[in-house]
Formats: sequence, structure tokens, C-alpha cells
Amino acid sequence: MSDIMVNLKSFQSEHAVEESEQPLLCLRSRCKGMMVNACAHAVFFCKLLHTLRQKESGKVSLITSKESMGEGLKVGIIGGGHIGKQLARALLELSGISAPNIHISTRRPETLSEFQQLGVECFYDNGQLVAWADIVFLCCLPSHLQHICSGIRAALQEPCIVYSLVTAVPLPRLKQLLSYSAILRPQYQCTSRTLENVWGTNGTIIAALQDPIVIQATCPCSPKERIAVTGKWLEAIFYAALNSCMWQHLPHQRTLKLLNDVCFPEHCPICAEQKTSCPRFVCGNFVNQTFVSSLTQEDTFPCFDLTTVQMKESPFSQLLARSVLLQNHLTLLYCTSFEFCLQRVEGWPAVASGSRISSLYTATDPSMVLDHESMSTTTAIDVTWKEDPGDVPNNDSEASYSITSVIPNLQGWNCFAKV
Repeated sequence: MSDIMVNLKSFQSEHAVEESEQPLLCLRSRCKGMMVNACAHAVFFCKLLHTLRQKESGKVSLITSKESMGEGLKVGIIGGGHIGKQLARALLELSGISAPNIHISTRRPETLSEFQQLGVECFYDNGQLVAWADIVFLCCLPSHLQHICSGIRAALQEPCIVYSLVTAVPLPRLKQLLSYSAILRPQYQCTSRTLENVWGTNGTIIAALQDPIVIQATCPCSPKERIAVTGKWLEAIFYAALNSCMWQHLPHQRTLKLLNDVCFPEHCPICAEQKTSCPRFVCGNFVNQTFVSSLTQEDTFPCFDLTTVQMKESPFSQLLARSVLLQNHLTLLYCTSFEFCLQRVEGWPAVASGSRISSLYTATDPSMVLDHESMSTTTAIDVTWKEDPGDVPNNDSEASYSITSVIPNLQGWNCFAKV
């Protein structure tokens, strides 16, 4: 049934707003945009983590059936308010994670009947939730966070990853409250007031995330406009994925193979157009060369402090800032996980303005290996870069891609096809 009042301006809230209050209308769109971005990024992270948790050899896919996604990854949500409900809906509709693998802990579980009817377990025991889940999303009010953290601190243990959507509490404070380092906290920046036509202010979160234009706007490698997540989030989820593989005792070479299989498909359109081979991750993209030289074939990656990753520079952050080729591949990875395809668009900026790289970093062969020169530090990733990169040439292709249409069939892409 259509809404007969949708085009009647006198029935819309904007009609009663005085001219002096018009600039405040952007706050509603900003709120919607923040929620859309938060849900999109949470869905993508869950898909990526589940994919890399698979130990079987062969093809790995971010586009899978609900039956296959339902096995393994366990997601907990603390908080049954507006944010918690929207996130639960997004995970149920878009991630492929089955309802029994999603639990919600809230003080009023009786208000979540819509999720209970779908098979989501709802209760009030934060400690039990944390002990069970692989990923725990904090979706509570900032005023409740300290009490919640004190209640779950004793139950927190690896391999659980805490993903905080309580943006009012900074990461160092969150680490202090939990006495835990496997924490992700996305940070968003709003750079535009004209958001109404982007996020679909009057529609649902699910509807927005099924719109190719919205997915393009939420992509962390897209040009930084409207509302954007900082680059540290994308960096942190890759280190979180490495931690997940380490907790499964996968050797670092096996971990790299899984990561390369996911990020660089055999028949990707980017490299097909450029007639080059897809790049490949190497150990030095994530840890310094001193640490790389100490690894044996059976060694896992170290356990990365995710809070440090989000507050300091690392080898991967420098690679990500410099390599347009990698940015394009990760854009492809992100958008195809929502079942959208990309097409080259002339004139779309390849790198966000202000991106700076270090002269200490060089790509050995951007068409084959993502590598860098050795670094003199002795820790795994605690590296800070200060040199001005001014004249460092960029050997990557400047081609960029945006979303154009839904892909009904991805059989030509080995790494993204349904299995």
C-alpha cells in the first residue's frame, strides 16, 4: 500500500519549521546517515570475519547462502534500544547470519518480540552473552556504559571482539573500562549538510542498504564526502581478521592465502581491464620487516592490540593510504559483499584529498605484490611515520569505480561466486 500523504508537504514535519530553523533539518539526515553507515560497516565486518574463519581450502566467498553463513559466527548485541534493533534487523536481512546465531541482551527482553519470533534469543545477562559471542556490539547509552563494562569485564576473553557503537566514549576510556584490547570503535565524520537525498530520510535502514547509491556512499574507500568513516576503521578490521585467524592457530602463510583469496578475485574486472595480475598481500604489509624475519612457516601472526592499531600508524595504514590499486580492490570487495557491481567512472577522485604517504614506503611491484621497504623498529606494528611524502610517485593505476547495478549472477568471479 502506498503512502497517500508522501507528496503532501503540509503533512510533513518540515512544513512547520520556521525559516530560521531550516539549517537544523540536516540533523535528522545526519542521524539517519550515521545509522546507515554504522549498520553497513557492521554487516561487512561480520561477513569478512566469518569468511576468514573458514579453514577449508579452495574458494572463499563473501556472498553466501544463509545456511552456510549461519554456521559458526556468533554475534551478540548489548542493548535493545533503537540502535540495537536497527543493527539486529540489518544483520538478519543482509549478513546471512541465521537468527539462532544472534543473541540480544537487554534490560527489557519482552520488548523484542519481533526478534524472538524470528528465532533470536533475547535475555538480560550481559556476562553470558559475552562468554558466548565471537563479536559483541555495544549499543547502549553512554551513561550506561560504565556499569555494563564492569559487568562483562570478567567474562571477556579471546576470541571475542568488542565492537562499540557508543561513539561518545573514546577508545582509551573504553579500553580502560574493559581492561581489554580487542576493541573496534568506528569514528565518523560529517562533511556536508545536504544529506536528504543520499540516505533516504523517510525510508528504513534496510531499504537504504539495498540502494546502490547508498552503498557507494558508505564505502570506506569512496571519496570522503557526506558522512565517512575514518580510514583507521578499515585498517582495524583487517588486523581484527588477522587476530581471528591467529586465535584459530592458522599459520601466517595460510592466513595470508585466505586474505588474498577474499580481497583479490581471480577474474576481477579491475585487473582484467588493466591487463595486470591482482596484487597479493605479504607479511610486511602488516608487521615490520624485523618481525617478518623472525617468523617460521608454522608461526601465526602475533596478537595485535586493536586499540593501538586505531590510535597509531602501522604498515597497513601506510599501504592503504598510498595504494590506489588496493583501494579499488577493497571498494570492489565491499560493494560486492552487498551484491552490487562496479563500473569505471571517469573523473571520480581516486584518493581522498589530503591523503599523505611516507617516502619510507615503496611498492615493489604494484601489479603483483603489495610490499614495502624494511623498517628498523622491533615491535610488530608500533610504527609512526613523519617524513613528508611530497614527491613520491604513485605507480598504481588512477582508475576508480562506482556502483552501477545489482549482480544477479557472479559465477564468473571465483572468489565471489556463491558456493
